[in-house]
Amino acid sequence: MKRDEAKFAIQMAAGEGWNPGIHDGEIFYETDPDGFFIAEIDGKPVGCASAIAYDDSFGFFGLYVVKPEFREKGIGTRLTEKCLEHLGNRNIGLDGVLENEKKYQEFMKFKSFYSNLRFEGRGGGEVPDGLVKISDVPFESLLEYDREMFPAPRSTFLEKWIKQPDSYAFAAVEAGKLKGYGVIRKCQNGYKIGPLFADDPITAEKIFLALKASVPDEAIYLDVPEPNKKAMEIANKYEMTVMFKTIRMYSREEPDINLEKIYGVTTFELG
Repeated sequence: MKRDEAKFAIQMAAGEGWNPGIHDGEIFYETDPDGFFIAEIDGKPVGCASAIAYDDSFGFFGLYVVKPEFREKGIGTRLTEKCLEHLGNRNIGLDGVLENEKKYQEFMKFKSFYSNLRFEGRGGGEVPDGLVKISDVPFESLLEYDREMFPAPRSTFLEKWIKQPDSYAFAAVEAGKLKGYGVIRKCQNGYKIGPLFADDPITAEKIFLALKASVPDEAIYLDVPEPNKKAMEIANKYEMTVMFKTIRMYSREEPDINLEKIYGVTTFELG
């Protein structure tokens, strides 16, 4: 996929109801320009997929869509093969829709580990005291903190993600130590929070409220790992409702990340 074709993948994702961010295409593509694939018939795009190689040991599979009228013709299989070829022997993660879970298990030999739930709520409220803008946090500190909750370093992605237009980002710092951070970005519909990482539920809730307050009267979305019961409690406390769920799967083992500090997944497309 060429750079200007990334918008096709975002359009396809929007068509599936995944509600991508309005700047996702360019940020996703920059993360691994060699990891985006497009299927064409007679020069016209009919499907896409991404396979982001974060480092030599971890990658993430996403943005896998074939136009409905071209499904069941082997196009998805070809796209999947290209993605797996690109990622080689890395451990690969994905957030699969429920109807594809068995396909990923049988064809790709992926294992299912847990569900992620997408919650919908409303923006508004007040920004709590005691937080800082993420631009006030040294980037190396942010990168080091992020690594505890993500299976690989992602400096290229993160640097662009926290600075994207039409977004807000806050961090909690205590005695010079980073205790959590979160980003909310404008999407096709409303705003989506991700990531929301924090050392404890009180810090997570404070960052959540700051992000929520940044977009009054807007729909907001939060993708919560179901095993993190404290994250589920925050979503329920603010009367957010579940829209759908995905299955987090890996080609090998579950990475050694701190799931208890993940209150909001960064994206279903890139992990």
